[in-house]
Amino acid sequence: MTDNQKDKAAKGTNLGKANTGVKGEPQELQDRIGEFLFPHTKDYIFDELSENYLKKNNFFDILSNVPVPIRKDDLTNLTNVKIAHNMAVIIGCDINFKFRDNYVEYIKRSFGTDFAKPLINEGVEAASKNDFDYACILFRAALLIDPKSSDALYCYARACKDSYKIGEGEDYVGRYKAEALESFERLTIDKPDFDMGFYFLGYAYLNLGLYIKAQLTWKDFLSLIEGDESEDKKAMREEINERLADLEDPVLIETGYNCILSNRFVDGINILSAYEDSERFKNWWPLWYYLGIAYKHISDIDNAEESFLKVLKLSPSNIEAMAELVEIYKNTGEKELEEKYANKIKLVQRNIEEERAEKNKSYS
Repeated sequence: MTDNQKDKAAKGTNLGKANTGVKGEPQELQDRIGEFLFPHTKDYIFDELSENYLKKNNFFDILSNVPVPIRKDDLTNLTNVKIAHNMAVIIGCDINFKFRDNYVEYIKRSFGTDFAKPLINEGVEAASKNDFDYACILFRAALLIDPKSSDALYCYARACKDSYKIGEGEDYVGRYKAEALESFERLTIDKPDFDMGFYFLGYAYLNLGLYIKAQLTWKDFLSLIEGDESEDKKAMREEINERLADLEDPVLIETGYNCILSNRFVDGINILSAYEDSERFKNWWPLWYYLGIAYKHISDIDNAEESFLKVLKLSPSNIEAMAELVEIYKNTGEKELEEKYANKIKLVQRNIEEERAEKNKSYS
């Protein structure tokens, strides 16, 4: 997981955790993926409902001077259901929309929290057609309307997972991965007896290289389905047992990483060095990065330098490894090499900034 992905992971959606109300500005929710969903709002225009309608239907206190969304191709025959659905789409795209709480209150007064259910059903249908962005929009709206809906949370986590599997770009994939992970984690906390939450959470951890957590989560999954002899669960049990067997070495390697992170450098080296010639793991750049960190801290500079250079062969734009080499060459007085990698860092950073600026331009 890159530093950028870690940064996005710290900025989660936290759907359903706001204290909603219609007085004042809405409580701001952190949102990882909203910018990818916002283009779906282009099909809507906004207009205010008549004062007579608002007073007659007991909505004046929440919708007075509040514009409501109307689809451009649906300007006639506007019903309460259509208004509520349009509102749901807007707040699903932008969970910090200025009138989010007004919209949620309108939906609840008109239909109750049960309005989340048809949104979930529509989202499932959209996901079945691989329209995962629209599915995410509907599931997000359902969670704002009914924060306790484990069905909405499960479907949202699934849609985020499916989005990053077909998505492109490190930023997009990283944000959706983090969103899926957090949502599955919340699901296992909110509904600890729901086995499929643990099943998918294990894969979310695996995809982020969190092998120890994946192992523990899948063991919980196996405990939950123990004794279930249905064909589906028997197949899943066999699948996860195979995954756990494959995880034995990655878990040991992660243990080595953790030794180094806790300043037990020699213990970390003893674990990780056993995999230097492994056909399966010798091309894992984190293996060499952590070895480099450990060697540097025990003043084995030659092995540290060699390890960081191997990182760059496997991950040529790895700024962290370059920074470590800059420090090494600064301490050894190798000015030319110090400047070489310092300049490479600047080049990589400039490329990242240009790519980000170009992406922001495309969204504006």
